[in-house]
Amino acid sequence: MGAVRFGILGATQAHTGDGRRLTVGGPRLRALLALLLLDAGRVVPRERLIDGLYGADPPANVTNALQSQVSRLRQVLSAGAADPVEFHPAGYRLAVDPDDVDVHRFTRLADAGRAALTGGDHRRAAALLREALGLWRGEPLADVDAPFAPAEAGRLRDHRLGAVEDRIEADLAAAGTGVGDGRALVTELRGLVAAHPFRERLHGQLMRALHADGRRAEALPAFADLRR
Repeated sequence: MGAVRFGILGATQAHTGDGRRLTVGGPRLRALLALLLLDAGRVVPRERLIDGLYGADPPANVTNALQSQVSRLRQVLSAGAADPVEFHPAGYRLAVDPDDVDVHRFTRLADAGRAALTGGDHRRAAALLREALGLWRGEPLADVDAPFAPAEAGRLRDHRLGAVEDRIEADLAAAGTGVGDGRALVTELRGLVAAHPFRERLHGQLMRALHADGRRAEALPAFADLRR
């Protein structure tokens, strides 16, 4: 049947190796799975799980409540393969390969893309970063409603934006050699600058894209926008 593959870069997903979708129902259960997936392959302390699921208002029998949620998750995931949820004295571990989880696959590819960019291999960097960004299906943790989710989703969005900036950097290098599409980059960057007006790197990239597209007169107003 193969390993179960998981996704949290969008709505929560769990698919068996043959493509069958496992239904992870209930907001608390999705939140527990997401917490374990964020540290896939590592033990997550019980205290962190409780804090992430219940915040400052845990139920009186919170240990039993957590054990109940873990049991439910085991039932769901064992339908796709051997039960991957392991008990440890300090907490619980989801015994899956991090590369079977989209967020960890994204991180690996984005880091490799940045390394290629730093090494001057712009074509490889762009390919790796596009593959990484292609894993995103929407807002991270889109259907997870738990105390930990807003801050974690914000961190993931920042990571994605950094990968977008790296991919644009690789594309700018291609545009500078006459290979890339400078006009498409300008259009994309104008939208990104409007959405993230305090990202200085994006403003700089927009000015460079305008220059590469032969629109030098428009680069000065872009600089003025950054200063303002």
